[in-house]
Amino acid sequence: MSEDPIAKLKEAQGQGWKHFGPLEFATTPVAGRLVEFAGVRSDQRVLDVACGTGVAAITAARVGAKVSGLDLTPELLECARENSRTAEVEIDWHEGDAEALPFADSEFDVVLSQFGHMFAPRPDVVIAQMLPVLKPGGTIAFVTWPPESLAGSSFTLVSSSYMPSSPPGVSPPPKWGDPSIVRERLGKAVSEIVFARNQTLFPALSLQHYRAFVERTVGPMLKLIEMLSSKDPARLAQFSARV
Repeated sequence: MSEDPIAKLKEAQGQGWKHFGPLEFATTPVAGRLVEFAGVRSDQRVLDVACGTGVAAITAARVGAKVSGLDLTPELLECARENSRTAEVEIDWHEGDAEALPFADSEFDVVLSQFGHMFAPRPDVVIAQMLPVLKPGGTIAFVTWPPESLAGSSFTLVSSSYMPSSPPGVSPPPKWGDPSIVRERLGKAVSEIVFARNQTLFPALSLQHYRAFVERTVGPMLKLIEMLSSKDPARLAQFSARV
């Protein structure tokens, strides 16, 4: 593992998120809302940042857009490639880092991210990568969780109470769900900022069934359970009682 703390964090993220694939059943409906909200058209070039299993990228491609997708985790990209073959759409897939996009300035009409860019460790860096690849007058659109939502509050609990301290400059993902923080991060480079709220439904047999599923598939939660299971079972029991 790298000795650089940011690189170590990204390596751990990649290991955790490789199990995310089964959750695409819940994120696919959100992808449709994101692509519609962004106004994606067939004559546009679209980039999906931190694309995961490709549900947003594939949805945009089915509209007719020319789409590229990028993700840090090879296992998720393999799922994305298989999903695009099944959907019979052509997408330019890239293994890469949202904090170091391998694209030219002004290359895309639309930049999307569905629950992805928010896990890039440094918000200022990822925004400084996503905005330049947009054409003048282009659209950046993303889906995040409000901090007070179930997902947002769960990640806040994990990061603030149970995970080791993050390296300097790393921001908790739920902050991307705060409109005032989003406005500040986008700054004057983006005009006509629009927010919309909706719900994501997770079918489950029970709350306990949902929690068990999340603990097996959601990267940060999975890594926390692994860490506490081996190092501090008492804190794991305490955490399970709080969630």
